[in-house]
Amino acid sequence: MPALLSCDIAIVGAGLAGGLVTLALKKKHPDLDIRLIEGSGGVGGNHLWSFFASDVADADRWIVAPLISYGWKSYDIAFPAHRRTLNAAYYSIESERLDAVVRAALPEGALMTRRKVLGASPTAVVLADGDRIQARGVIDARGPGDLGLLELGWQKFLGREFRLAEDHAAPNPMVMDATVEQIDGYRFVYCLPFAATRMFVEDTYYSDTPGFDRAVLSQRIDDYVGARGWQVDHVAREEAGVLPVAMGGDFEEYWRSGGNKVAKAGMRAGLFHPTTGYSLPDAVRTASLIARTTDLSGKALHDLTYGLARSTWRKRGFYRMLDKMLFKAAEPAERYRILERFYRLDPRLIGRFYAGRSTIADKARVLMGKPPVPVGRALEAIAGARPTLHRNPT
Repeated sequence: MPALLSCDIAIVGAGLAGGLVTLALKKKHPDLDIRLIEGSGGVGGNHLWSFFASDVADADRWIVAPLISYGWKSYDIAFPAHRRTLNAAYYSIESERLDAVVRAALPEGALMTRRKVLGASPTAVVLADGDRIQARGVIDARGPGDLGLLELGWQKFLGREFRLAEDHAAPNPMVMDATVEQIDGYRFVYCLPFAATRMFVEDTYYSDTPGFDRAVLSQRIDDYVGARGWQVDHVAREEAGVLPVAMGGDFEEYWRSGGNKVAKAGMRAGLFHPTTGYSLPDAVRTASLIARTTDLSGKALHDLTYGLARSTWRKRGFYRMLDKMLFKAAEPAERYRILERFYRLDPRLIGRFYAGRSTIADKARVLMGKPPVPVGRALEAIAGARPTLHRNPT
């Protein structure tokens, strides 16, 4: 017989955003009755999230500190005409770690896995088995809304963690190796040295289309590993993904597509970096904001998260403009030149860019000088990159 459950806060979706909101609320409000509802069997799925130290404000580090699996003091980049080591801390979080920390923070029964959600309102969640959860407030963090409402390029990737027979001798992460053949847009390889004989290698593309041939990318990874001389013992894990790169679109319609009047977090709220597609910095900010609020009613949570997402979208027109230049002004095989030029700039500027906090001076510096794309096409791209904002959701 269907059951009616009650709680203070119901969080739908136990991915990165939902997990961080759960942890932040539980830390700041330990007596809060929370239900974290997930359709799969665990928290976080099969993912690896990486971020720069500058992506997270000092005041918010308590949210991610218990989750960090690996950390490095510097990282490398490589382009055909430019190589560099940047002295900036870099960290990675494994989904297994997020799962373990969330489970430890919640009492028995608070994490509801393998429960399909049919719908969510500001104060209720309806499950496919007929059960209903009544809450003071509901936060929907199930993943993206209707991406068709946004003008997008795509960052798509396949990653593998290798266990090696010998030491790879690579001390730093290779965040961007664009010396590889440029195929299907801007291509680079990403490498994380987890241990002396453990290496994560990801083949990444800034492409006009979201589809890819998994077998082809797998072979390219194997070719890259072989060219580096790394002796593979076995593959420990593999993950693939496609992230949106936003060039424009209708924010208000996108927000409504994820559930009108319902509080949202993560990709569902449109809270991801327009250029990188990464959502971790915004997920941390969202979790911190929610944990600091005193009104956890459904309406207040909606207004809070909508306000954050709308203001963030408005502030990031610069990044969407750059994305227009990358995808519409540059030939696919020449897109790497934009990033090659960018990585010659001040490391502090680069850090603020990834954090989504570029200053006016940063923006001017990025655009200064001879552009690495045809001027006429760049101007056409810029002209079409103005943000779209209409009336507030009803």
